[in-house]
Amino acid sequence: MPEPPRSDADVPRFTAELGLPGLVDVHVHFLPERMLRKVWAYFDQAETHYGRPWPIQYRTPEPERVATLEELGVLHYAPLVYPHKPGMARWLTEWVGQFAEATPAAVRTATLFPEPDVADYLGAAVEAGARAVKVHVQVGSFDPRDELLRPAWGLLAEAGVPAVVHCGHGPIRGKHTGLDIIAEVLKEHPQLPIVLAHAGMPDFAEALDLVQRFENVRLDTTMVGTDFSLKIAPLPPDWPERLVDVADRVVLGTDFPNIPYPYHEQIAAVAGWAAADDRLGADFLRSVLYDAPARLLGVGSGAGFGR
Repeated sequence: MPEPPRSDADVPRFTAELGLPGLVDVHVHFLPERMLRKVWAYFDQAETHYGRPWPIQYRTPEPERVATLEELGVLHYAPLVYPHKPGMARWLTEWVGQFAEATPAAVRTATLFPEPDVADYLGAAVEAGARAVKVHVQVGSFDPRDELLRPAWGLLAEAGVPAVVHCGHGPIRGKHTGLDIIAEVLKEHPQLPIVLAHAGMPDFAEALDLVQRFENVRLDTTMVGTDFSLKIAPLPPDWPERLVDVADRVVLGTDFPNIPYPYHEQIAAVAGWAAADDRLGADFLRSVLYDAPARLLGVGSGAGFGR
C-alpha cells in the first residue's frame, strides 16, 4: 500500500506506485459557461442553502480545468450535465457531445428529463456513442418513476448504458429523492445499469443493500468519506468491511470542479478504506481508481478487482 497522496501534485506518484497508468473518474462536471456561472453562484450562497460554506476549489476557465485533470493523471472522465426544467436536456446533451468530441480525455455523455421527446434525444445520444447518462433527481425535482421516463429507462437497460443517478437525500432532501424510489425503478428494470452518485449519501447502508440486490448497480465515491462530508454524512463504522462483498462495483467519482477541497482528498479517503481492511488493500484501490470505472465507461484496459 503506497502512502496516500498529500497534495494534488502527489496524486501521479500515488497512482504510479499502485502500478496504474492514471485515473478514470465517472463523475465530473463541465457545463456551458453561462450555466456554470449560475451553478457557482448557487454554491456561493451555500450557507443559506446548506448551512455551511462551499468554496469552489477549481473556479478556473474551462481550458485550465481540462489541464488540471490532465496534471492529476485523470486519463478518462465522464463530463456530466443536468437540466432543472423541461426543454434543457436535449441541448445540454448536444453541448456535452460537442465538448467530448473536442476533449480527448472526455467520454460522450447525455442527460434526461421526463418529457415527451426524452427517448428520441436519448436514443440519438446512445446511437452516437454516449457512455453514461446523468440523472439529477434532486436538482431536476422530478419523480424517476414518471411514466414519461419508462421508455428512457428501458432504452438504457437494453443498451447497457449506465445512468449516474443523484437520488439520495444529500446534501438536502429533495421532493423525489430517496433510495426507496429508485428501487422501484430498478424493480421494473432490473438489468438497468445505475451508478448511485455519492454512494446514495447519506443513506449508505441502503445504497449497499441495492448493490447487493441488483447486479448492475454500482456506487461512486463522489465526496464520500472526505472531511467535509463526514461532518454532515458520517459513514457506517463498518464501511470498509461492507465494501468487501461489492468491491468490484465501487467506482471513482469526485464532483470536480465543484468541490470545496482539493481533488487529492477524495483519493486519500478511498485509500483509507483500503487500508482499513486487509481484504481490500491495493487491489481494491486499483479497481476503484481505474479498473472498475474503465470497464463501466468502456475505456482503457481495466482487468478487474483481484487481478
